[in-house]
Amino acid sequence: MYSLLFKSFFRTKIFLVSLVLLMSVGVISIFIGKQYLVKQEKTIAAAQVFQEESIKKNIEYHSEDLGLLLYYLRFTLAKKPENISAISIGQSDVNPLLQAVTIRGLEGQKYDTDFENPSLLMSGNLDLGFVIIYLFPLVLIAMTFNLYSEEKELGTWRILAAQTSGKAGFLFKKMAVRILFVFVVLIVLMFLASTILQISMSANFWAIFLQSILYVLFWSALCFWMVSLLKSSSFNALALISIWVVLTILIPALVNNYVMNTYQVPEALDAMVEQRDGYHEKWDMEKDITMNGFIGAYPQYINYDVPEDKFSWIWYYGMQYMGDMAAKETSEEMTEKIMLRNTVSENVALFVPTMHAQLSLNNLAGTDMVSHLGFLNALTEFHEKLRLGFYDKIFREKSASAVDWTKHDIKFYQAEHTFSWLKLLLPTLFITLVIGVIGGFNLKKL
Repeated sequence: MYSLLFKSFFRTKIFLVSLVLLMSVGVISIFIGKQYLVKQEKTIAAAQVFQEESIKKNIEYHSEDLGLLLYYLRFTLAKKPENISAISIGQSDVNPLLQAVTIRGLEGQKYDTDFENPSLLMSGNLDLGFVIIYLFPLVLIAMTFNLYSEEKELGTWRILAAQTSGKAGFLFKKMAVRILFVFVVLIVLMFLASTILQISMSANFWAIFLQSILYVLFWSALCFWMVSLLKSSSFNALALISIWVVLTILIPALVNNYVMNTYQVPEALDAMVEQRDGYHEKWDMEKDITMNGFIGAYPQYINYDVPEDKFSWIWYYGMQYMGDMAAKETSEEMTEKIMLRNTVSENVALFVPTMHAQLSLNNLAGTDMVSHLGFLNALTEFHEKLRLGFYDKIFREKSASAVDWTKHDIKFYQAEHTFSWLKLLLPTLFITLVIGVIGGFNLKKL
C-alpha cells in the first residue's frame, strides 16, 4: 500500500514544486547564515587590527600622560562567534556583536551600535529558522488540504473506498506519505546546515533539531485535523491559511504590542543623557561631592590627593563614575522591564507553538534579547576591571611605558545557553497530541 502511495505522490506536481522550493530556499538560507558568520569574523578581525593600531598611534602623541591617553583609547569586548547562531540569527542583527569602550562613563557608550539597512531589518533574515517557522507549514498546507475533498469533489472517493477495507486508514496513510516527505527534507536541511556551518553536535543543536521536528509535527497534526472535518477544498485551504496567519503573524504581533505597552522600557537615550548630565554637573560642584561618592565605592583610592585649585585625573574619572551612578537606576529599570517582556512572551508562547518555536530557536542559538543582556552585563564587568587596572597608574601620573599593552588585545565573552528539555518540548508535544487525537476521532465518521 505504502509503495503505491509513494509512487502516486512522486508523480504529482506538488511533490516536485515542494521539493524544489524547500531545498532551494533551505540551502539559500544556510548560505545566508554562512555569510552572517563570515561577516562576524571579519568584523572581529577588523576590530582587533583597529585596537592595536589605535594604541600605537595614540601612544605616539600622549605617551607622557596616561590619563589623557586612556581618555582616547578604546578596548573591545566581543561575543565569541558561535556557528549555531547562523541557524536562527534572531535579534543579533540589531544588537552589536562587539563593543569598543573607553574607561570613561559606560552608560554613554553601552547602547552604541552600527547602523543597519532599515529595509533588511523590516523583512528580517532569511535564515533556516525563518524557513522552518514560516515556509514548512505552508508547504504542508499545500500538500494536504485537499487529500479527501479533492477525491470527493472529483467523484473518485467511492471507487477508492470500495477498493480498501479501512477508509480512515487509507486517508491516514495517504497523509503520512506527504508528512514523511516533509520530515525527510527537514532532516536533510538540518544536517546539511551542520556540515556547511560546521556546527558541533552539541545539546543545543539536538534541541533545535527536535524542536523543529516537533514544530513540523504540530502543523502536520493541524492539517490532519482539518482534513478529518471532511469539508470542501476551499474551506480547508481558507481555514488553514487563516490559522497560519493568526499563529505566525497576528498573535505574535498582539503579544508584542501588549508587552511593549504594559512594560514600557525607558529609552536607552535616557540613560545616556542621565550619565552625561550626572557627569557634567559635577564640574560646577565642590570636588568633595564627587570624591565622597567615588571613594565610597572604591576606598582603596582614599590616599590620593585631590587638589582644589587644579585639574586632577582622579577627580575627572571620579566624575565619570558618578555619571554612571546617576544613570544606574534607569539602566536597571530598563533591564528589568526587558526581562519582564521576555518572561511574559515565553509564558504566552507555551500555548502558541509558532511563538514557542521561534523563541526557542533564538534562545538555543544565543541570538535572543536575554543573551544580549548577558553580554551587556559582561561588558559592565569588563569595563570595571579595565578601569581598576588603570586607575593606580593614572593617579600616580605614570607614563604609557608603565603599561604592558600586549595584554590589551580584544577580549571575548562566551555566552552560556541553559535550557530545560521539559519546557522546550512538552508544550508543543502536548498540543500536537491533543489535535492529533481529535483528528483521529473525527476520521471515524468515514
